[in-house]
Amino acid sequence: MESRQDKIDKLNKHKALSELGGGQKRIDKQHANKKLTARERINYLLDEGSFEEIGALVTHRTTDFGMQDQIYYGDGVITGYGTINGRLVYTYAQDFTVFGGSLSETHAEKICKIMDMAVKVGAPIIGLNDSGGARIQEGVRSLGGYADIFYRNVQASGVIPQISAVMGPCAGGAVYSPAITDFTIMVENTSYMFVTGPNVVKTVTNEEVSSEELGGAETHATKSGVAHKTSENDIACLEDVKQLLSYLPQNNTETTKKLEVTLKDEIRDVLSDIVPESSTKPYDMRAVITGIIDEDSFYEIHENYAESIIVGFARLGGRSIGIIANQPMAYAGVLGVNSSRKAARFTRTCDCFNIPLLVLVDVPGFLPGTDQEWNGIIMHGAKLLYALSEATVPRVTVITRKAYGGAYDVMNSKHIGADYNYAWPGAEIAVMGAKGASEIIFRKEIAAADNPEDKLAEKEAEYANTFANPYKAAQRGFIDEIILPKNTRRKLLKTFAMLENKIVERPKRKHGNIPL
Repeated sequence: MESRQDKIDKLNKHKALSELGGGQKRIDKQHANKKLTARERINYLLDEGSFEEIGALVTHRTTDFGMQDQIYYGDGVITGYGTINGRLVYTYAQDFTVFGGSLSETHAEKICKIMDMAVKVGAPIIGLNDSGGARIQEGVRSLGGYADIFYRNVQASGVIPQISAVMGPCAGGAVYSPAITDFTIMVENTSYMFVTGPNVVKTVTNEEVSSEELGGAETHATKSGVAHKTSENDIACLEDVKQLLSYLPQNNTETTKKLEVTLKDEIRDVLSDIVPESSTKPYDMRAVITGIIDEDSFYEIHENYAESIIVGFARLGGRSIGIIANQPMAYAGVLGVNSSRKAARFTRTCDCFNIPLLVLVDVPGFLPGTDQEWNGIIMHGAKLLYALSEATVPRVTVITRKAYGGAYDVMNSKHIGADYNYAWPGAEIAVMGAKGASEIIFRKEIAAADNPEDKLAEKEAEYANTFANPYKAAQRGFIDEIILPKNTRRKLLKTFAMLENKIVERPKRKHGNIPL
């Protein structure tokens, strides 16, 4: 019969084996590949001493292919809960030292268990992905495990924040869980995501491509938009997760904690000279954002994807807000297929989690061309229109310069439910630019003139004086106030404070039918 000490020693032995993962040799290999182990990642992510592990002694149930002789406690994933800056979070970290982090039936059950707990108590869940995919020795059981996770991702969507950090391989069915979550952060040079790998691509399409080119962090940050952000290494990635979480609430019934800040007169003279005198000269909208928000508080999302629009989180008077802004430095700030999708997704994320929206507008219209039309600019533009029209959080717009055509409507105009709409004195709000409009309206007069070019210039000036300003819109009430740029921050602080308790009741329905 075992003594009490024997039982304690036995427990400690099992725990030690669990903490060792796939063994020291594989841990060393993980380090050699410039990657932290799963346990090291969790310990760095969470507040010191706060992690409580769940399922440390779980093992797989497979007896095929000699698997009964390969048993590792934890079965390739560490799961549990802890705190980040005192906030409760649930987390899982796939352990690449155990069967390459491959997902088994029990591996999936462990993840599903903490996902269920996170929804029950209303706390964020953070997944640290580093896996070779489904464990092929288990066949359909591992595939079913993935589907169990996907289903929970969907049920938790819009209820609790879900953040995925891809810190190694993520291939095949594994990629769909990060794709469903709210944010995906990838580590440069050590992580990749793809549905089918380079070997399959070569077999099927005869294309020669590396893992990095096919699905590396840079690829997904610039071309596909799958990655919301990239980080230089594991440590930077975990810091990004912490920073991102600071802008989000615990769940959809709460708001993000307001930080204490000292406010003065809040006049920002720097905003007065950012927009050039010429309506065609570009400027950096990030300078406008910096001039409005609390110092060093901007956290940009999708920075290198669809660069004609900027989205990200910031703080204004200590409050967390989401910012959507046209970027005149890239394609003059037009709305295209990708920029519309990017802004629509960000809008819905903010609306899910009660984060007010600030929309900064300098948009000449939608991007023209066969490529855009054939790739569905109508449908993708409608996504942004739908997302903003649907959003019930406080929504404030500032038109800094141009707001032309349908893009004026789409960029959080008064007509689609914006709460407050400002314009700077140089704003141009019209169906189109003065030159194009004059060529249409005064076509006959210009053609009949002795000097058509002079006549066009005259009519262009006439149209610009009539419509290329914010006053017609203000007379109609479409613009609530025309303000000096330097007063923008002060006005926005008051406006968002005024809207803090906004409530919107929507008609009862199962859900709307967004043009996916």
